[in-house]
Amino acid sequence: MTAHLDHDHYDDATIAGWLGRVRTIAVVGASPNPARPSHGVARYLAARGYRVIAINPGQAGRDIAGLPTYARLADVPEPIDMVDVFRAPEYLGAVVDEALALSPRPKLIWGQLGVRDDAAAAKAEAAGVAVIMDRCPAIDIPRLGVATPA
Repeated sequence: MTAHLDHDHYDDATIAGWLGRVRTIAVVGASPNPARPSHGVARYLAARGYRVIAINPGQAGRDIAGLPTYARLADVPEPIDMVDVFRAPEYLGAVVDEALALSPRPKLIWGQLGVRDDAAAAKAEAAGVAVIMDRCPAIDIPRLGVATPA
């Protein structure tokens, strides 16, 4: 079981620790539009050495930022360490449910800037999955000097 984090304030060491440990990241809500933040963040994470997989039901089988793209988390044929959520906050609960149905489960669910749902976080944490919300790894990685897998 994972510790419940204080979702009003994350310790820099906690954020850096998670970003330094994960290797495979599924970006839920990845957009094929290069002007969208989800596209840029997915590209950034891949350039830093993470194995990034795009999740977008309307783009499954196509290319988003040079990444493999699947309709759902369950379609990804390999274990996922972190689920990075670019969906409106009201969808975080459904993403958590989908992530908890995976075997093995991801270690971390990350809600992007503006994505916070405390009930969804509590459900994930009760199942042993850590949650960070309302943050962006593409901001935190350079800010904290995280050594990524590259």
